[in-house]
Amino acid sequence: MAVMLLASGSSGNGSAPKAPEVWNPGQGRTQVNLWSGKIPSPVKLSEPESLIHVTDKPVGGKPWYVVNNVSTPTLTVYKPTRSVTKTAMIVYPGGGYNLLAIDLEGSEICEWLNSIGITAILVKYRVPTPKVGRYHESLQALQDAQRAISLVRSKSKALNIDPKKIGVIGFSAGGHLIAAVSTRFNKRSYPRQDSIDDISCRPDFAVPLYPGHLSPGSEVGQGSAAKREGLTLNPNIKVTKDTPPTFLVQSQDDPVDDPRNSLSYFLALQEAKVPVELHMFSHGGHAFGLRKGTMPVGDWPNLLERWLRHMKFL
Repeated sequence: MAVMLLASGSSGNGSAPKAPEVWNPGQGRTQVNLWSGKIPSPVKLSEPESLIHVTDKPVGGKPWYVVNNVSTPTLTVYKPTRSVTKTAMIVYPGGGYNLLAIDLEGSEICEWLNSIGITAILVKYRVPTPKVGRYHESLQALQDAQRAISLVRSKSKALNIDPKKIGVIGFSAGGHLIAAVSTRFNKRSYPRQDSIDDISCRPDFAVPLYPGHLSPGSEVGQGSAAKREGLTLNPNIKVTKDTPPTFLVQSQDDPVDDPRNSLSYFLALQEAKVPVELHMFSHGGHAFGLRKGTMPVGDWPNLLERWLRHMKFL
């Protein structure tokens, strides 16, 4: 993907290079460091964190922004101003564990959640991170994701939320991260840091959208031989009856993450008798976020809201 880096490079007159622009949540919101002490499994990055403006591949007719080189993960709280409920959702943007689609799959999602009374918490997790194994899983992202759930639950009183109504929503690689935190909550991916890690990191419900890395042979460029592997689930995702209720969204024509990622996870959840709902749309592509409102796939937020009410989470 061709991108343009904002506020970077030399000024052209011999002066020192400008510092790269960084993401700012705006509207008086502040980012809070996810870790109070030493960050586990640190990764050395050669470049500072920066904001990238994606102009050559607009979504819904608009450009979008990504953040890269995140070494210090943060949380940003988006509070609803009306019709406030006790429900919270933690938001994990996608980006292949290399970047974070910070507005398309982050702040825009948080603002929509606020509109239906849900407190949203945006996680800026660490990227890029080492790719481990065939499924390109990120240890650091999982560490940040687990810590975020426990931290939010520890602050439930201050946030005016129900600690038993904390859900997670993620996109693409963030959708894979949702499956990971939904199935690995009984074992921390890092040594205990403080009392926050004594609090459960199990989400109460989960919403993966166009998830990746969940089915063998579904990765881009794997070819027809891999396609014949069928609907098998990533063996590192161990679904049990305790996996939280799940709402899946996918488009059939996704050119990045094959629909079998969602289908294999759906079948595993069904077999474990976990409440699960899958919406497979014929068109929508990949990384649509909230920007395909004129297409049937654009109705997924309304479907999700109805599901949350039906499941008594909202």
